[in-house]
Formats: sequence, C-alpha cells, structure tokens
Amino acid sequence: MKSAGRIIAAALLAATPALAQPAGTLRIGLASDIDTLDPVLSNTIAGRSVLTALCDKLLDVDENLNFIPRLAERWAWSEDRRALTLTLRAGATFHDGTKVDAEAVRFSLARAATLPSSRRRSEIAEISAIEVTDARTVVLRLSAPSAPLLAQLADRAGMVMSPTAVQAAGNDFARAPICSGPFAFAAQVPQERIDLRRFPGHWNAAEVKVENVSFRPIPDSTVRILNLRSGTLDLVERVAANDVAPLRRDTRLRYAEARGFGFTSIIANVGNGPRAQNPFGQDARLRQAFDLALDRDALNQVVFEGANTPGNQPIPPGSPFYAPSFPMAPRDVAAARRLLAEAGQPGPQVTMLVPNTPEFRQMAEVMQAMVRDAGFDLRIEVRELATAAGMMNRGEFQAFLIGWSGRVDPDGNIFAFNHCRGANNDSKFCDPRVDSALEAARASVDPAERARHYATALGIALPDRHRIYLVHEGWRFAHATRLSGFRALPDGIMRLEGISLN
Repeated sequence: MKSAGRIIAAALLAATPALAQPAGTLRIGLASDIDTLDPVLSNTIAGRSVLTALCDKLLDVDENLNFIPRLAERWAWSEDRRALTLTLRAGATFHDGTKVDAEAVRFSLARAATLPSSRRRSEIAEISAIEVTDARTVVLRLSAPSAPLLAQLADRAGMVMSPTAVQAAGNDFARAPICSGPFAFAAQVPQERIDLRRFPGHWNAAEVKVENVSFRPIPDSTVRILNLRSGTLDLVERVAANDVAPLRRDTRLRYAEARGFGFTSIIANVGNGPRAQNPFGQDARLRQAFDLALDRDALNQVVFEGANTPGNQPIPPGSPFYAPSFPMAPRDVAAARRLLAEAGQPGPQVTMLVPNTPEFRQMAEVMQAMVRDAGFDLRIEVRELATAAGMMNRGEFQAFLIGWSGRVDPDGNIFAFNHCRGANNDSKFCDPRVDSALEAARASVDPAERARHYATALGIALPDRHRIYLVHEGWRFAHATRLSGFRALPDGIMRLEGISLN
C-alpha cells in the first residue's frame, strides 16, 4: 500500500505544475500511451483517439453508427458494388497548407495498402485500383464487393495524410505527423504527453472550441480520476468498473458511457517465430485445457464487478453476427486435466505478456489462480502497452493478454485476426477454409448470409484457441462539470469537436 500511495502522490505532484495550463487547453487522461502517430501503423485505442483529433477521415460514424461525411462529402456504389466513388469536400487543407485533393487520398490509400508494415493492408485488401478523375473525385475499384469498406474508411484506413509531409519525412513521419484534422501536432514526450493545437484552417473550425489539447497517459484508473478531481485533468477515458459508483455520486464530475463491441482476449503464439515452438503454441489441446480452466463469469465479477459481458467469440452476444452454435462452455477443471494428460503435458509452463494497467494485471492474476487448478504454471510478464504491442508484432511472446476496441462492421473484429494474411494476425494462425469463409462474408451485403459465413469461419478457428476470448467491455468516461459537449460513442473514440471548457 505504501508503494501505491507513493505512485498516486507522485502522479499528482508531477501532474499539477505540468497540467496547470490556460482554460483553452483540454487535458485528457489516457489509459495507455499511444504506439505511433502514423495511422497506417497504429494499432491501439489510445492511438485511434489521438489520431482522430489529428487526421481527418474520409467518413465517420455518429452515435447510432450511421456513416456521416468527413473529407468525403458524398459517396456512391456502382450497381455491382465493385466501384465506390468518393466526392471530396471543397476547401479542405492539410496542416502544412497544402490541399486535400483526390491525389492526396490516392496517395494515403495506396500507402496503407502497400507499406510492408501496414496494419491497414487487410482492411482494404479488395481495393485493386484507385482512380483520380478530377481534383475532388476518387473512384475505388474493387476486386470483389466489400461490405465493410465504408466502415474501414471511417477509421484509420480512411485517414488522409499530407503527401508532401510523408515524402519529406519518410520513416520519421510519426515524429511530427501532418494531416488535416481539427488539431495539429505540437509536441510529444513518450510516456508523458501528446500536445496538439487548434488548426484554424479546418473546414469545421467553428466546432473546434478549445485552443490546445494535451493527452496524458496514466495507466491507473484511480490515478486518472484523482487528477480529474484535483482539476489537473478535464476528461478521462476507460474508467475502471470499480470507479463507476463513486463517480455517479460525485456532483463535481460527470460520468458517460456507451455500449461497446470489442473484446479482451489472450493471443496464443502458434506460428510467429521461435516463441511459438513450445507445447502451448504447437498443441491445441493445451490451449483448449487453458480455456476450460477459466471461469469467465467469476473473472467478470472479481475484476469488473459484473459490468462487462463474458464471451468466447469476437462478436458480443446480442449482435446479429454472434454465432449461437458456439455457446460459452462452463469451467471444467477435470476436463482440462484430462486434455493435458492426453497431450503428455500435466504441468505446462506458460508465460503471458500483460499490459501494465491495474485491470489487466488483476485479470492475469485471477486467471493465474484459475489455471493453476488444472496444472498450469502461468508466469506473468508485465510491460508498458506500447512496448508490449511491439513485442507482439515481432513475435516475442508466448501468450498475450490484450484488448481490441471493436469495429463498426463485424469484419473488423474477425478478418484481420483469423485470415492467413490478416494484418493483425499476430498468432499466425492460418487455415485456407477460414480464409474462404471470411472472404465470402466480405463479399456479401446480406447480413444473414454474412452471419452464416462467420459461423463457418468460427467453427474452424475457435477450437484452435489461437485466441481465447474473455469479456466484452463497454466504454466508460468521466469529465469535469466545466466541460460540455462530450459524446460517448460505441467505438470508444473520443471526438473533440464540439467540446468546450466553461
């Protein structure tokens, strides 16, 4: 307890002078640091929120998940849905003063599709050609119909970067990114802050009501809320479930929440480099035993006070794309032990990489006790999130406990993690039958048909347990009463336009 007290005190002391800024500065407490400020490479929810303020997208979604215009003011599909025509907004400019035109859109989409390290490649894989017909018109030619394409263009794949800046900076673009969002990059100190300044040339500048934004990564929810109560933060994201009741009673603060469609899961390394070469990575029976040793309901109660929804699929229950033919199995330690004995591994050791937030650490510790009953020796390796994400990308893990914020279209929760060429397939699971089903789901615009294809894919992928799904979490925010205009959306991304400080 003494060390926890010192951490909280240090956080408050460090934050007070640094965050005592003019009323025109919106100060936001993030639950983790970003991984990168390059939309093509970014893979964290913190990065999505910062980049949404920095880089305009072609489309966006509203509170009801309807697509709304951003840089593209209109869009139209061809009759065969193999061409999407985007008409761009007139007068939009990048932070460097250059124009946002069709050639800039072509450049950004081509970079997202071809950069070897791109995390967006599989999201827009059906784009076979990008045609610029005039300064404000782009036609995307597709190799096959793509039901989730609009959803991808309403996320990081649709963020447009200044070609001039990208070409000048090369691999260093993320150090001082130049896009066309409502805020421009000012400074970044890793693990400490990301500062943005209002962009007066933005096409929607009238709705940009604060002069500056300072994002502060503070992994502990309690410390974030202490900073909010002390007046050194104005808005905090990802509030821990056990902080909700006190927040609702606090008349000095406001609480906001939205349903989510993401998930928390354990990634098992089954083919990503040397760390996959062990019994847990090579024998699905060990992963199935691990899964059977878990009690998701108890995990949800102990860590999240019952606030989340236990689950064993990438799509939450209640979604039309949820596969009811694969219900969540109850905990069965005896069956887990039988599988381990059958595999000749009665006491396997597994090292799990865990981000350094209290919730992730507590989840790991609860699961450590659960799987011990089946014979597992679960070791916990805690790392800062951005560091852990880099280790995941490089295959430097055996198992990794991590969350996914979810996407508007179910494809965003399934394809990239389960397709052989999926950009987020860090486990390196690969089965051509799954690929075929996922590609068929993308090509259909009939929700019932898509759901059938997803059920086929999950019927093959889920038993492998290369991902062990645990819970589906909603989005919880808190802010000072002097802040108005904040909206909590189901995708968890903070939109800063319309927010003002009184």
